[in-house]
Amino acid sequence: MKTFSVKLPEPLADWLNGEAKQTLRSRSETVREALELKRDGNAKRDRTMADAMADLRGTISGPRDLSTNPKYFADFGR
Repeated sequence: MKTFSVKLPEPLADWLNGEAKQTLRSRSETVREALELKRDGNAKRDRTMADAMADLRGTISGPRDLSTNPKYFADFGR
């Protein structure tokens, strides 16, 4: 990977720092993602929600579908 140094106006630098903290990503990752979105245009917008959340798959343990087994609703609302 190549390294670039960029001077940013204060408001843009503040946004970048906030975005990186909020998404728990580095500033470099945040900038790369923004540049890729700009480069790809609408290509990223055509993704499904499943595509967008692909990196989260398998991070939560439990039954695959809570709605298929009534026993999971036993204490619902109590």
